[in-house]
Amino acid sequence: MYHIKTFNAIAPQGLADFTADYAINQSEDPDAYLIRSVDLYQQTFSKNLKAIARCGAGYNNVPLDRALANGTVVFNTPGGNANAVKELIIANMIIANRNIIAAANWTQKVERADVTLRTEKEKTAFNGTELRHKKLAVIGLGHVGSLVANAASDLGMQVIGYDPYLSADAAWHINQKVKRATSLIQAIQTADFVTIHVPKNVETTGLIGTSELTMMKPDAVLLNFSRLGIVDNQAAITFLRAGKLRQYITDFSSKEILHEPKVTIMPHIGGSTIEAEVNCAKLAVAETKAFLETGNIQNAVNMPDVQAPFQTQYRFTLMHRNVPNMIGQISTLIADAGINIENLVNSAQADYAYTMVDTNQLPLAKKNTLLARLNAIDSMKRVRILCRS
Repeated sequence: MYHIKTFNAIAPQGLADFTADYAINQSEDPDAYLIRSVDLYQQTFSKNLKAIARCGAGYNNVPLDRALANGTVVFNTPGGNANAVKELIIANMIIANRNIIAAANWTQKVERADVTLRTEKEKTAFNGTELRHKKLAVIGLGHVGSLVANAASDLGMQVIGYDPYLSADAAWHINQKVKRATSLIQAIQTADFVTIHVPKNVETTGLIGTSELTMMKPDAVLLNFSRLGIVDNQAAITFLRAGKLRQYITDFSSKEILHEPKVTIMPHIGGSTIEAEVNCAKLAVAETKAFLETGNIQNAVNMPDVQAPFQTQYRFTLMHRNVPNMIGQISTLIADAGINIENLVNSAQADYAYTMVDTNQLPLAKKNTLLARLNAIDSMKRVRILCRS
């Protein structure tokens, strides 16, 4: 029996995918957490905690280093809310160009019977422009960026994308009409809209700052639905006030941009749809089940993806530091127990690595001793022995 603890409201359609081998919120020492936005930095991780699955793309609420030190794999659910974010991006571009909010607010100030007549005289004040033929720069062509690029292309926009890390698999999903820029500046310098869809890391923090804003058109609209800090908010305010940027639309608030007339702030609703919550919950459950039952890792954010068919009777999974001779030590101890290795898979990411060893032999009399010896290897973080039913 595996025990799962949930934080926040996890979509029941996702939790329903757990089998009878799982108990939900029946133990304070669970095998895995399913979370959304809860801050885990103050949470104590027990040694039994093997996995944390974040129902969403962002994971800045999880202390990854502390999870690694505990031997806990952290997953996210990339793409689960991508369509929801895409629709919100398209909606905000339309709102920005058609003065929809200003027009709707205006009608609230006049008598209902008078709206039509007055509109005929005054509606030119709300004249907008169409998205068709406008140029959109999409920075980051992953799950969300590729959907935005394709949707904008379908609306007749000229789309140029920039992603130096674009994978071959992701490229297959991008409309052939989308042009590819070779630099960030090339993508943004003639764009009417610039939308950012990159993960937050050392390279992307402050990605759009003073130098980049200087290169953009003064009537451009900037959208940030990735993460706070990717756009230099203070620089954006400076350009907005100087009339060198038309509008800034973001899903992340900060004190610099509050109450600015040319800033539209969404209350972090990019992935807030019923469908997105269900998609993310189902993906998180699938990742958690696969890891607990087979040891396979997919969509981890603190460990490499490692997958292999579980076709033998037993599987050793070992999470350890990425240091020399770990494979040698593991193989020697298993061989010394009289066990023949059928398959071995290993992959590393930065300072940590993950190894899976498959076998059809496991003398029960030696199981506990072998487990103890493997765990005693210096730099070993967690060892599990799985049995295929």
